Amino acid sequence: MGKIMFKAARVLQVAAILALLAGCASSRTAETASATPTQGSASVAGGIAGSAPPAVSRPPRPDLPNGFLAPGGILTAEAQSFAREVAQARGVPLQHVEELLRQAQYNATVARLMSPTTTRVRRSWVTYRQRFVEPIRIKAGTRFWQEQRAALDEAYRQYGVPPAIIVAIIGVETIYGRQTGNFRILDSLATLAFRYPDPSRPERSQLFRDQLADLIQLDNRNELDAATATGSYAGALGLPQFMPGSLLRFALDGDHDGHVDLLNSPGDAILSVANFLRQHGWQPGLPVFAPVTLPSNAASLVKGGLEPTYTWDELKREGATASAPANANWSQGRLGIVNLVDEPRNTVEYRTGTANFFAITHYNRSYFYAASVADLAQALAAQAGQPAP
Repeated sequence: MGKIMFKAARVLQVAAILALLAGCASSRTAETASATPTQGSASVAGGIAGSAPPAVSRPPRPDLPNGFLAPGGILTAEAQSFAREVAQARGVPLQHVEELLRQAQYNATVARLMSPTTTRVRRSWVTYRQRFVEPIRIKAGTRFWQEQRAALDEAYRQYGVPPAIIVAIIGVETIYGRQTGNFRILDSLATLAFRYPDPSRPERSQLFRDQLADLIQLDNRNELDAATATGSYAGALGLPQFMPGSLLRFALDGDHDGHVDLLNSPGDAILSVANFLRQHGWQPGLPVFAPVTLPSNAASLVKGGLEPTYTWDELKREGATASAPANANWSQGRLGIVNLVDEPRNTVEYRTGTANFFAITHYNRSYFYAASVADLAQALAAQAGQPAP
């Protein structure tokens, strides 16, 4: 992979990432994800609204002005230990790791934005969907599709991911580059790695430590400048909001100019999103949702998680029927029942997701997110005169 270049973004992105690590930052809004928050868009991505423990903030100590340096300008013992681990595990010179950590600054805004709330947010599928399946994104997405048709068609040929899905993801993530974030990634990740605002969740701190190590590895390989790269407050970068770990593993040089630039190169962003989805189970030619009419007891069929679990025969035995011919395009693979809850309206919408729906949940671990991407993609495809994905 060539050099990944980023420049300061113009707009502050308020996009939240809870489970993190696939490839993006999701918006911090009332949502549902019947999936358990296990990893991080990236993926960190995800967001499961609900009751949260009280936030226990740890403000920087007066003698640690940026949170990571001890008196005399040396790294704290915790940061030194991390530096040694990264140097050994990632093959990065210890001096290089320590130099980057000395430049990292504690960001109180990042800590505040990632702090849990004591107030339970009521999940609203209708409100969430309206934020993303709306005229601005449809108009901008239609234009983006027209301008990037060659790159989108190439991604489709290589990975089997329809243009509408890729365009929808970039639209949901950053409105095609309008909102990529202006937090320095080094500061965001160091803050969340060493001073995560909820001490009762050490696994979250470890998740961000892994992402910080990925960022340092990318910098050492001269694939980005960790001292200047900017993005969301959770550490996601570029048009598709990839976390550093996703940059390492899935980013591609889509415009064939010798380096990867997910901020300034739509071609790179497009091919990278397609690669990410294919690597996480996307199956060419499969719809996102199966044309299925579910029985009245659909709620009992919801199992949650990020993988489909039912066969079509099992769903038929539960009373499901096909609203279109059941053929090999979807009925021979695993399926999952998706619940889209709207608590303020006291409603639940049920859909039958294929492997491709669940591939999108690996980008952001939220059923709301994946369903919104699918619905925006359907609207974009209609504008382009293409079949719905």
